[in-house]
Amino acid sequence: MSTINQQVGKTLGKPRTKIAKKPWYKNEKTLRKIMHYTVTYFFLFLGVAIFLVPFVGMFTTALKGPKEIFAFPLKLFPERARWENFYNGWYSYLPFTQFLINSVKISTNAVIGNLVSCALPAFAFARLRARGSNILFGLVLATMILPQEVTIVPQYLLFTNLGWNNTHLPLMVPPWLGWPFFIFLLRQFFMTLPKDLDAAARIDGANSWQIFWHIILPLAKPALATIVIFSFMANWNNFLGPLIYLRDEELLTLPIGLLQYQSQFGVTDYHHMMAVAVIMLVPVLILFLLGQKLFVQGIALTGMKG
Repeated sequence: MSTINQQVGKTLGKPRTKIAKKPWYKNEKTLRKIMHYTVTYFFLFLGVAIFLVPFVGMFTTALKGPKEIFAFPLKLFPERARWENFYNGWYSYLPFTQFLINSVKISTNAVIGNLVSCALPAFAFARLRARGSNILFGLVLATMILPQEVTIVPQYLLFTNLGWNNTHLPLMVPPWLGWPFFIFLLRQFFMTLPKDLDAAARIDGANSWQIFWHIILPLAKPALATIVIFSFMANWNNFLGPLIYLRDEELLTLPIGLLQYQSQFGVTDYHHMMAVAVIMLVPVLILFLLGQKLFVQGIALTGMKG
């Protein structure tokens, strides 16, 4: 035993040899990770730059004078920023304040209408079971493949017969009739919620409306925020609808108001037009920044279960 103890003692008494670590530039795993992040962020920054170039050009054009816009060689930034273009562009010979009121009214109405008219059928398709519900949902999805150009003429004839031309009704009534894409989006989100919530609520005596209002809707904030952003942007930037149905100047919206900068001779005040376009971006940008977190959650969670 003494001999064994002596050998063990000698072994334990020897100093431990430290394993030399490779420097990071010789570590294959570290280099692979660095290369992965470098390539990923390079393409991300490239994509951001590509999308930002038009907005930067629009903003710098809004700060230029008429001669600087078409000067050669082209300069991205003006020699002197003309901030008065924003005031002069907005308070020009066109009533842009009235255009703003019209756009806010139509866009807000569309947001509320889409939320009300799409949440209820989406809840029915996702949580209630009835004979033929899948067939009916398939018909709703089938309407998504119809291009807008196919329905323009029938809608125009319908609204003409109703006497709605040159009013805001053709732009404000359809959102209250449901939108197939939003119904599909909400239905997919509702199906990700556990069915046990419904069962527990029914045991407590809740009916379908109470389950929808007190349980499903509070949990569906990400999907609802997605609909708010999509609906507001679509109606805020809508050009074709107001162009077809509106004629009187006091009824026009901001996108059609921008078109009025081009005179009958084809001369366009591009610096004023770009200044108003920058102002038009502000509400959409604020809305997206406020709902960005919920918007990303809504896009990520819808479609997890189909």
